[in-house]
Amino acid sequence: MKRILLTLLVIVSHKGAAQLSAINDTIVLSRTQAEALFLDKNISLISEKLNIDMADAQVIQAKLWPNPTLTIGEINLWNNATAQELPPLWGNFGKTSQVTAELEQLIQTAGKRKKLIAMEKVGVDIAKEYFKTFLRNLKIEFRGNLTELQYNQAQQAIYQKQLSAMQTLLKAYGNQVKQGNVGKGEYIRLKAAELQFLKEISDLQKENNALQKELKVLMNLPAANFIKLTDEGFVPDSKNIESINLGNLMASAVENRPDMKVIKLGNEYNDNKYKYEKAMRTPDVTLGVSYDRGASLMNDFVGVGFSLDLPFFNRNQGNIKAAKLAIDQGKLLADEKTISIQSEVLQSYEDLLATKKLYESVEADYEGDLDKLLEAYRKNFMQKNTSMLEYLDFVDAYLDNKSILLNSKKDLNKNLEELRYITGEEVN
Repeated sequence: MKRILLTLLVIVSHKGAAQLSAINDTIVLSRTQAEALFLDKNISLISEKLNIDMADAQVIQAKLWPNPTLTIGEINLWNNATAQELPPLWGNFGKTSQVTAELEQLIQTAGKRKKLIAMEKVGVDIAKEYFKTFLRNLKIEFRGNLTELQYNQAQQAIYQKQLSAMQTLLKAYGNQVKQGNVGKGEYIRLKAAELQFLKEISDLQKENNALQKELKVLMNLPAANFIKLTDEGFVPDSKNIESINLGNLMASAVENRPDMKVIKLGNEYNDNKYKYEKAMRTPDVTLGVSYDRGASLMNDFVGVGFSLDLPFFNRNQGNIKAAKLAIDQGKLLADEKTISIQSEVLQSYEDLLATKKLYESVEADYEGDLDKLLEAYRKNFMQKNTSMLEYLDFVDAYLDNKSILLNSKKDLNKNLEELRYITGEEVN
């Protein structure tokens, strides 16, 4: 008996500890706090930043001079009867030894090194803008998931409240059925409504689980954590939306959006590449110093010289033409991108205004009045002043209206985030 009691005590203790652990794993965050975690801990962002460091490394590489070349040859380790004697290298060694040595250094002409450095520096700026583009894409995904989680939590709260009210009614009706005061058909009808609520809550929980998974990956949080968001930031301030200037937004988007900057920097890179390819027409010069022992008029000969290509046939014509065409192509892409961005900003702005109009068409007190009216229906139903059909019809209408109100808030949030994404700046 003692063993059984001890076993039960251990099981209860472990169960209580597990429940406490689950509670402790819940993280309550505002949108601002969640985004701070995302920006600080997201593994993809940390990895993407390394591309900037790699581009910086290419600038360092471009600044380096080519290494000199040392060549040593014609060393004889033996001699024959025709060998002539020379002064020994040291002691008695090397009287019949021959050796040549040559030191060469490539000298780049026409400012090629400077032009290559300029190209690589533009590459660093392009890497930075690619990172901003990557962050911009990841941020809208993250914020969209935050909005969906807030929406999901609000939906669950509505259904949980209705489930609790329905279960209270079921308990009261169950007692009435036992006493024979109420027919079992009405009880079954209420039970069906309860099952519908349970089904909706189950579906919402599955959606919540999927959102939890995505957000934990984006914020690099342990799998055991459960994220609960506050209501902060779910409904944007409509006054800030009214203050948006469309003309300024268009100009700012064309000037500052990262993908547009990449195109502009690409054009700058093409300009530098064109200059570099033109410089490649001029041959580089290789300077050399040579030493020859025993194979010239002098026993120890030291000479200087140079070498260069003679640009008779290849003057880099093809690469120069390709670089010039890349400049023309880049200008066309910039013009097309400008029109595309302006059109995207206009559409996103008009979508936001349309959603704002729908949201503001609902009177400020409507949601509160809806809750009060539902409570009045419930009390009248309990007092048999309202039929079950009327009550359940109103519950359905109530849930539909709640869903419309929640969706209008969510859409307003998402449209504002879309405008932020399209313009590439934090529109308030």
